[in-house]
Amino acid sequence: MVVLLFVFFPISEKNESPENAVNYKAEIVKIVSESPDTDTQVLEVQFNEGENAGHNIDVTEDSSVLSVPREFKAGDKVILTGYTSENGETFYYILDFQRQNVLLWLFVVFVVLVLAITGNQGAGSLIGMVFSFWVIFKIILPSILAGGSAIWAAVMGILVIVPATFYLGHGINKKTTIAGVSTIVTLIGIGLMAKYFAGIGNLSGLSSEEINFLKLDTLMNIDVRGLVVAGMIIGILGILDDVTISQASVVQELKSANKKMGFWELFASAMRVGRDHISSMVNTLVLIYAGSYMPLLLLFIDRSRAFIEVLNYEFVAEQIIATLVGSIGLVLAVPITTFFAALFLSKDAPKDLHGHSHSH
Repeated sequence: MVVLLFVFFPISEKNESPENAVNYKAEIVKIVSESPDTDTQVLEVQFNEGENAGHNIDVTEDSSVLSVPREFKAGDKVILTGYTSENGETFYYILDFQRQNVLLWLFVVFVVLVLAITGNQGAGSLIGMVFSFWVIFKIILPSILAGGSAIWAAVMGILVIVPATFYLGHGINKKTTIAGVSTIVTLIGIGLMAKYFAGIGNLSGLSSEEINFLKLDTLMNIDVRGLVVAGMIIGILGILDDVTISQASVVQELKSANKKMGFWELFASAMRVGRDHISSMVNTLVLIYAGSYMPLLLLFIDRSRAFIEVLNYEFVAEQIIATLVGSIGLVLAVPITTFFAALFLSKDAPKDLHGHSHSH
């Protein structure tokens, strides 16, 4: 949850940017003037924090220089940015709307619903979610910024996140342990696959718009391609939780219903359920990616560009590789989890590779 950023990185009164700019929370008091012909508004803005709190200034909003025009009205909460030029003169402009209150209330609704419906188990999952963000922002990202391997940092982070979040969300039991082990094994496979295809696909990691906001010295210090692979690994982790826990539960329930079932019988029965799980989850993953990248998908129906040309854009290829690697990981997670669950929950391990155990 983006709201959790406020837990680890609370907004201070002033946030320094690389351009020596300072951000302030502010509010639009009134529209001084506006000109539809030139797409400009002159706004009276009041500082809500900092040494100028309570003071008003006039700020000009020129939408003609923006890719997405903005129109403000009295009462809008905004982020006001001020920067000082070389001659000592201070200029102000509106950076964006304030959205933290909306995010906070939506997060509160989410937490209340989780607790109301799932009780203590949901509370454990919420604690696990907070812990995951803590690991990402306090361990994985600092390690990457320090020049460490992004892939290695992601793997180390996952080795911490998986047991903690799985046991918090699902309890300390054999089923959770099996799901955790299966998740780690699957993620290792996904990591190797993502690294290989990122390499042969010549992904530089520089195609995303967000990477351009990093400082140049930071960009030069990190393994950007490794960052892409690390993102693929971490991105699939949440969905694997659902797949591995569900599949381990299926095997456990089958064994509880018929304690005489051996390894191969458990494995075959659980895989029949697993195939349905694979079908639904692969479609779910594709739709999640499609929903997240609707502007990107518009390129495929833009008649000014050939389909094969769009496919070769790096930022398009990167998302396709991420989707396919993630989908392959989901498919593999089902037999991997089923194998480990059947192995440890059955009385007899497989004695041969020809389809039968030797239980009686």
